[in-house]
Formats: sequence, C-alpha cells, structure tokens
Amino acid sequence: MTDPLHTLLAKSNRSGRGGRGELLTEHSAATLRASREIAQRVGCLRGLPAHLGRTFWDTAAAAALTHDAGKVASGFQEMIQGRSRGWGQRHEVVSLGFLPMLFDTRPDLAWVALGVATHHRGLRNDSGGGKESLRGLYRDCRPSADELARKIGSVDRDRARALAGWLASHAREHGVATSDTSDTSATSDTSDTVDTVATGTPDAMGSVDGAVILTAAHRLLFDLLDQWDEPVDPGQGLAAVLLQGAVTMADHLSSGHGCLHTRQPLDATYPERLAARLASAGQMLHRHQTAAAQVDGHLIMRAWTGSGKTEAGLLWASRQVTVISGTCGGVPRVFYTLPYLASINAMTVRLAARDVGDETLIGVSHSRAASYYLSRSLCGEDDDPGDPGDATAAAAKALARAGATRLFRETVRVGTPYQLLRGALAGPTHSSILLDSANSVFILDELHAYDARRLGFILAIFGMWRRLGSRVGVLSATLPTPLVDLVRTSLHSSDSAAPSVTVVEAAHTDAPVRHRLRTVDSHLTDPAVQEAMVSRLAAGESVLVVANNVADAQTLYEALSPHAPRLSDGQPAACLLHSRFKRCDRAAIEEVVNSRYRSGLPAQDRQPGLVVATQVVEVSLDVDFDVIFTSCAPLDALAQRFGRVNRTGARPPADVIVCQAEMRPRRNKRRNSPTELFADGVYEQAPTEAAWRVLTGHDGEVVSEASLVGWLDDVYDSDWGRRWVQDVTYYRDAFTGSFLTFSDPFDDRSALADSFDEMFEGTEGILATDMDEYAGLLNTATTAQGRLLAADLLIPLPYFGSKLARWDRRLGVAVVDGDYDPERGLTAIRGQVANRYQPGELI
Repeated sequence: MTDPLHTLLAKSNRSGRGGRGELLTEHSAATLRASREIAQRVGCLRGLPAHLGRTFWDTAAAAALTHDAGKVASGFQEMIQGRSRGWGQRHEVVSLGFLPMLFDTRPDLAWVALGVATHHRGLRNDSGGGKESLRGLYRDCRPSADELARKIGSVDRDRARALAGWLASHAREHGVATSDTSDTSATSDTSDTVDTVATGTPDAMGSVDGAVILTAAHRLLFDLLDQWDEPVDPGQGLAAVLLQGAVTMADHLSSGHGCLHTRQPLDATYPERLAARLASAGQMLHRHQTAAAQVDGHLIMRAWTGSGKTEAGLLWASRQVTVISGTCGGVPRVFYTLPYLASINAMTVRLAARDVGDETLIGVSHSRAASYYLSRSLCGEDDDPGDPGDATAAAAKALARAGATRLFRETVRVGTPYQLLRGALAGPTHSSILLDSANSVFILDELHAYDARRLGFILAIFGMWRRLGSRVGVLSATLPTPLVDLVRTSLHSSDSAAPSVTVVEAAHTDAPVRHRLRTVDSHLTDPAVQEAMVSRLAAGESVLVVANNVADAQTLYEALSPHAPRLSDGQPAACLLHSRFKRCDRAAIEEVVNSRYRSGLPAQDRQPGLVVATQVVEVSLDVDFDVIFTSCAPLDALAQRFGRVNRTGARPPADVIVCQAEMRPRRNKRRNSPTELFADGVYEQAPTEAAWRVLTGHDGEVVSEASLVGWLDDVYDSDWGRRWVQDVTYYRDAFTGSFLTFSDPFDDRSALADSFDEMFEGTEGILATDMDEYAGLLNTATTAQGRLLAADLLIPLPYFGSKLARWDRRLGVAVVDGDYDPERGLTAIRGQVANRYQPGELI
C-alpha cells in the first residue's frame, strides 16, 4: 500500500526539469531544523514578559513544525499538482486544526496557533493595503464551523491520519513537547486522547478526520481573531511580532534551502589581527581606538576623518560580540550602516580586504544588493563582461547572493538604516527583520547626513534595539553635542543593569593639522573663482570641487575639464560625480576616482587632476586631494568635505576654500513654502548662514579638529539648533508611539513600505531612449536575472522625478524623457510640466 505521505506536497517543482516537488514532511522537518538554527543564532530573548521569554523558542519550534500541516487539504493538493487553477482558501487556517490533537495540554497552545496562523497573512488589515488579512477573509463574514468546512473543502482522511501521526512522532523525536510536562495530573478524557494521538498509535489515528480538524481549526481561528482584535499589553504585542518573525524566517530559510553562518569573524580575535596588520605597515593603535575596544555597552565615537574611526568601531563591536554571546548565547550579528548606497558598496569591499578577509562572509543589505553582487561577479580577471553568457551566469549568482542575504545568512552585514527600520513595519514580510536585530551589534556611521525626520526615526529604533539586548555604536567626525545628547536619551534605560552609553573622543592633540581655511564672498561658479581653480590645475595639483547641486557641478565641469592635465590617451584627467548617473556609468567613475586619488599613496605616486562632485563625495570615499573649492553648506557637511583633502596630514596644511552659497527657493519639492530659502536650493538657510558666519570669522587660519568641534556646537547653540532638536525629538517619539509599541501588533502596515522607499531611497527610472535596450536585457535570461542585468540602465530620480515620468507596464519601470551623457549624467528631464526641468537642486 502506498504511503499517503509520499504524495503529499508542500511545494511544487519550479525548476522546469520535471520530477516531484517538495514533500510536506520534508518541508516541515526542514522548517523545524531552521527554527532550531535561528534559536541558536539569536540566543535568549530579552525585553519580553518573563513567561513568554522562557518558552519563546519552544513555542516557535512547535509552530514551525506544524505551520504547513493544512496543506493536506484536498483543494491545496489539487492546486499545487496542477489539477486545478486555484483554491481560494488559506492552508494555515487548516493547520490550526492539527494543534489541539498535538498540543492541547501545552499552556502556550494559543501562542503556537498564533505563530502558525500569521506566517503568511496578517490577522488584520484595516488600512486597505497589501494582501487581504485572515480577518477580512473569514471573520467579517463569520462563517459557522460547517460553513468554514464547506469553504475549505475535503481533507483526505488517510492523509490526515498519516500526517498527524508523523507530526506527533517527529515532535517527540526532536524535542518538541506535545504536552505540559510540568503538569502530570491531567486525567480528563481530552487529555487522554491527546496523549494517545501524540504517541501516533493506531487508536489515536482513528479519531482523526477532516471534520475533527476543521472544527478545531474554526475554534482556534476565531479565538485568535477575537483575542487580538483589541489592543494588548505592549510586551505581549512585541512577543507576538517576534514569534511571527521566527516562524516566517524559518519558513523562508527552509524554502530557500539555505543555511546560516555560525561564526562571527569580528570576534575576540579581531583586535590581535588588526594590531598585526597595523604593525606590518609600521603603525599602531591610536588612543581612541584602544579606548573603544574597552567599552562594554553603547558607544558614541567622535573622531576626525582619517583617524581610524572605522577600526575603532570594529574594535568596539568585537568586544560587544563577546559580551552578548557570553550573556545570551547565540552568534551576534554586526550591522554596519551608512547613509549612501555608493558608500555601502565601497565599505563592503574595504571590510573584506582589511578586516574580515573574505567577502562571502559579508552580506550587502539594501534594495539594490543584487546589483552590487552582479558588479562584483563581473569584475573578476577570468570574466568577460562582453559575453552575454557570462553576464547571465553572473546575474544568477548575484541573485543567489542577494537572496541568501535576505535569508539572514551572513553574520556581518553592510547596509542602510532604512533596511533595519523596515522591521518596524512588522507583519509576515518584515517581522523577521526585527527578530534578527535582537542580541546584535549596530555601527551607525555619519548620523549627521540624515534630515530631522529620518534621524528621528533612526533614534527611535535605537530604543527597540536596546530593549532586545543589542548594543549601538555611533561613529562620526562631526557629531554636535545636541546630537550626542539625543543619542544618549534614545538609548537610556531605567534598568540599572542595562548597558550604559560611553563617549569616546579622539584626542585633539593627536590630530594632525591638515587644513588652512579660506573664504570667498563670491559663488562657486563665479568666473574669478573658476580662474583660481584653473591656476591650481596649472600648478599640477589634484583639485576637488564640491557643489551643492547637480546643475552647478555640471556647469563647473564643462568650464574646468578642458584645463585638466591630459592622460596618455589625450583625454583630460577630469571626472564628474553626482547621483544622477546610470548605475553602470557611476560605478566606472567611482572606480577611476578611487584609483587615481586614493589616500595613502606615496608622494611620488600622487597625480594631478580634477574631480567635480556633489555631496556624494562626503562619506566613505578614502581619497586625498591637494585642495578643495566648495560651496558653503552646514558645517558638519563641510567638515566631511574637508576630510577629503590632506587626509592623513602628511603634508603641510592644505587650502580648503569655501565660497558663499546663493539663497533661493527649492524648486519642485513638496512641503516647502515658496518663500522659504535654501543654500543653492538644497540646504536649510539657517545652519548654512551660521556656518558662513563662523568660517568668515576665521578666514586665513589653520583649522584644528578641536576648532571644528567647537564651531559646530556654536552653530547648534542657536534658535535654529534648538528647533532642530525639537523636530528630531518629535519624530523620534512619534515613530516610537506609532510603530514600536506593538499594542496592536497585527495592524497591517505593508502599505507603508512604499513611503519608506520614497523617504530613504527614492525612485529610479530609465530614459525613453533606453527602452529597447532595457527590454532586450530583460529577455536575456530568467525574469529576475534579466531585470538585474537591465538595472545598469536605471538612474536614481528624486521623488518628484517620478511625477515627470510615465510607468511602462510592459517593462515594469518608470520612463523619463531626458537628456543624458555618460560623462555628465542626467542634464534635463522633460515631462508633464510646462517648463524644461533643470536638476539644479539635486544632489
């Protein structure tokens, strides 16, 4: 007789090569194993009510084992085996019916049911966005048990009995308790039946049929919907979201046939490895790096650009990894976050080369991670980027790497804070992100780069990470005292045993004197200023010009590039770098800039040349120029720009020349008054004018790092600075109250994902002239691989740029009618507006 379980599928065969799909028993066993791996990775959870924290991982294991049991339903099997076009019901609802016969005497039965019921759909969806919730599917029409049974359809008796027996046996063999082991006094008929079922005996299996399962499913489903329909204690709500995350993460891990890395390379051995690397270069640790390595708790690090603050942050992280692992078990993850995507890619390469030693141990976690992996796959010496076969194979590999990172594989990850903030959206899609943040270490580089709203949201998540047992480190060369105070309060805990916040500052006496300040009352584009730039180029210097907007950068590049020194092929040694390039073009430009002007080159290897850029040059580019001409901006941004000149202080103080910005309205931006003015149409007027007043008062002076810190605090000690603190605090508290209390944990927030995309990463589009090439690339491989290859043609657009674009449904991308040049980037967008759009305010 054929075993009924041998034809019971959980997944169809999607390879296109024939053969059966994945058996339900195989997938259930794999999901249980995955839940155990996740428990070992994350460790003991803090911040939950005591009784929930003690049983959390046992509850998750029981839910993981049984989450797909409802796929036994005949309607599901007919659909997955291609004998029907659809079923219209939810298998997780049927799964609930198996729980009472397995776990009826467990006190956490309702929690097991919660983990099972929510691993695909939310319980509630009052916002009207996303997939329909279980409440919308079932509760609003409130079917009786018989009506629900008719909706679900038949459940094969032999298959149900065999599956129930297998679940009971597998639970017993793998340590999933099927009863309350703390209470052996239960003698009711129900308990006797449950105990018998849990042993998988024939007598017990005889009581299992579709009617029993669906009646039990009806009762548990409506118990859950009623229980979670009202606000709950926030501690319970957080536990519910984390449980949902545990089950969905285990399901995704098993479905993707992935495995988790079990070693943290930034462990207790890292300080010794770093010391050996520095010694081989004739260097040693700075005092602030040593101090950071000794901190047990949260860190705020203020250290000038080029002082080794990245290494200081990693030394601190290695200490926290050891402490957390010793206290909570598990393998703490280290997250390194940066504000700009280009900076993230560069940081990944840097960590792999200097600190981790193997790029495959580092996950790149941002919305364009697959594109990063593709570019890395195509840059090997043995690859021919011109061969479509190689590119397609590389695309497949890149998608696999990106997919593996989405399964939380690596223990070191580089990304944007945005990706981590998505955990606050909870739900089946994002709750696993929140779980993965427990007992982790977070390094946040350059918080100054975020506006008040984004910064407030990031500070809000600090409090949640602290509650979940994680440690937070903030690194910056420009961290004003009010921001230090905001970080402190965001990490504050009333628990005296909680980790404290330690501020470590690089000693200003150790800082080299790198810069001499010059101010010019004219605008950066003024002819006299351009003449000064040309003189510097003629003198054989490497010149960095930083404009506040793309239009100014493009104008200056056109004027200055003919005066740059010539390369061997006769082309000028000049580059333009801003955010409005196609991905492929920008990657090529960054490679040239990093190669020609990288920091640490011997004096005889330094080369003259010109780079004109916007603020994208401020973070993570380890470059070193002889002089900078920059438009005035807020002082913290200027300090970052200055750090790209005479980076190590090996030469006499170099000129940093600041030109007065033009105050004008910011065009094409929402939420701004038409009378409000911005520096070059980009930066707020008040902090930019405050910076200008400070700088003009010190014109001609050598600038020390101590001076910059003091000047920065003076800027924030103003009416504008106090309003800024109020704004950041408001957004922090509002985000905490709306997203991080979890008193309504199953309110579906998936419709807000697009708002997060807009706020943190913007939109992308292609040129109308690239549509044919984009379509051709889409068709070179599978849908996902083709879309990845085609992504090289995407250009980042501001939010309002999408208003000037049309959505092409066939290609699945925004299309803009614009002027573009690989050397200059996007120079104009023409759309549904009367005037030709010049991207003057874009950065």
